Amino acid sequence: MKINMPGLWQSDLVAQAVRDSIPKLDPRSLWRNPVMLAVEIGALLTTLISAGDIIQGRPYGFDAQISIWLWFTILFANFAEALAEGRGRAQAETLRSARSEAKAHRIIPGDRIEDVSALDLRKGDLVLVEDGGIIPGDGEISEGVALVDESAITGESAPVVREAGGNLSGVTGGTRVLSGKVTINITANPGETFLDQMIGMVESAKRQKTPNEKALEILLIGLT
Repeated sequence: MKINMPGLWQSDLVAQAVRDSIPKLDPRSLWRNPVMLAVEIGALLTTLISAGDIIQGRPYGFDAQISIWLWFTILFANFAEALAEGRGRAQAETLRSARSEAKAHRIIPGDRIEDVSALDLRKGDLVLVEDGGIIPGDGEISEGVALVDESAITGESAPVVREAGGNLSGVTGGTRVLSGKVTINITANPGETFLDQMIGMVESAKRQKTPNEKALEILLIGLT
């Protein structure tokens, strides 16, 4: 199992963001952002003024330019928000897919091994993980020592040593054993693992505005 997070500018994410940005023009979707709501109202008013100028034969260039810039501002803001939301959904789906595809070598009575899905593991199960294997769930190493690549979960590129006993026995589902052979006692049921918590945070966390978005909002407050 390898977790590959989606890039920000993937074509499918961009296309979906374009589609999602249109419904966000509904004022009911903008009430949480008073600045963008004010911009949209301004865009509507300047559009109506420009249309009236055209109908009555008056110069309309200045009003039309303001209207275009205001519509561009609101559409771009909606697109950026939809793109960020779409990437969050894609990240959650990637994590969920990685979790469901993981396999485990569960140790059963008689020291026999059976292959099961990581979703079938429960607290107290013992699993065997060897060179190149993926740790199928959160747990504690009860036997053996291994060099573990935790970059898929923590982002840390340097592998770490995990071994039975002491403070280095804890392992996280989704990480990879680079070398060694360990027996792991599973300590979390499905839905309680660190990977499940990551999925929950990605899906439920409120997106924080970027510095550029905050600067744009301050500028628009001044202009409006």
